[in-house]
Amino acid sequence: MKNINDLTLKELEEYFINKGSKKFHALQLFNFLYEKKIKSLTEVTTIKKDFLDQIEKDFSFNKIKLIIVEKDKDVSKYLFELQDKEHIEAVLMQHDYGLSVCVSSQVGCNMGCAFCESGRRKKVRNLEVYEMVQQILLIEEETKTRISHVVVMGIGEPFDNYENLTKFLSIINEAKGLAIGARHITVSTCGIVPKILEFTNFPLQINLAISLHAPNDEIRNKLMPISKVYPLKDLIEAIKFYIEKTNRRVTFEYILLKDVNDSTECALQLAKLVKGINCYINLIPYNETNNLNFMRSNTVQIMRFYDILKKNNVNVTIRKEFGSKISAACGQLRSKKEEL
Repeated sequence: MKNINDLTLKELEEYFINKGSKKFHALQLFNFLYEKKIKSLTEVTTIKKDFLDQIEKDFSFNKIKLIIVEKDKDVSKYLFELQDKEHIEAVLMQHDYGLSVCVSSQVGCNMGCAFCESGRRKKVRNLEVYEMVQQILLIEEETKTRISHVVVMGIGEPFDNYENLTKFLSIINEAKGLAIGARHITVSTCGIVPKILEFTNFPLQINLAISLHAPNDEIRNKLMPISKVYPLKDLIEAIKFYIEKTNRRVTFEYILLKDVNDSTECALQLAKLVKGINCYINLIPYNETNNLNFMRSNTVQIMRFYDILKKNNVNVTIRKEFGSKISAACGQLRSKKEEL
């Protein structure tokens, strides 16, 4: 049985029409669910009770459960328990432009990136649409504030759960839904080339981020198994096609790992790799974890890497660091909970 939060507005409209009701009632229900954030259908005042009873028979109203919140300056990390007792995470970050939530798209991850705590623990299953949507709903409820930005960069590879991902994006962007602007939403992928090409046809102007983390195949193959399937040449071609078709800038995420990908040579190779591409590089200081042996590049090396890119006319930023006093690494809070 589908959860009520699995449905896009279009799907809900089709349901109402098929049941002999009016299309605008679907819009009203959507508004009650997401803007007014009702706890029960008994709070819906514009739809007849017998039809609401039918909705309750046709759909599940199961909720994911918030079980742990860890807080640090400008950041909160949330651990959720799902109906099958699996666990996922989301992170709330306070930026000068508003509140941003990083959501998970899968329970575990099969991409196996060597530096990633999420990839250390394999994929159990894809998240359902409602399990992604409710991460935002529960965080808004807990904080009593509106989320203005969403990044799909939590546990899992979003493009490995493509159909549910795109429905999720439609729901949170819908004006009568959570009304989060398309340009305030970013999806990150480690580089599944066919899905990048498919995403060029997605109607919403969602931002695309690429987890790059290496300037050449030799290093990337060691860090990211996906690179053996889709080498950098193919990835860069797909990104150029995406930019040409959408006219949107792409972000390259680059985690700096001590003595692995942070050398002067790596910076020069990276500048050459992205030359002429409408993009910017987001340099990310690494969040170390006890389960993996990688270390964070020191501040001097991070700034040297940044300066080389700048001198080579690359648009580059250094991501603000969050959560140094909490389980900041992606998947770390879930691992702590499940490996007790």
